[in-house]
Amino acid sequence: MADEIARIHLSSTDVKELNKLCEDMRQIAQRTKVRMKGPIHLPTRRLKITTRKSPCGEGTNTWEKWEMRIHKRLIEMEADVRALREIIRINVSSNVHVEIELQQ
Repeated sequence: MADEIARIHLSSTDVKELNKLCEDMRQIAQRTKVRMKGPIHLPTRRLKITTRKSPCGEGTNTWEKWEMRIHKRLIEMEADVRALREIIRINVSSNVHVEIELQQ
């Protein structure tokens, strides 16, 4: 069981929530004495939308630009049963997406 690794993918539009969750996982790893790598910052995805302000098409050509950023983190740690149970019990806000993958 010691050579199994839990790879945790985190993504969110809110950076503060994401960093708080990463810090909580780091504290769990320190408390259970499990080796942990990360959080590794993955490239931020930017979704851009440009729309016209005037719906009818008359008047000047004015545009509105909207952008949503999706921040991602990757954490790798040993697949210890105690540590993973504590991680599963963390309260995660609704705008943070968590995916846990076990690898050998």
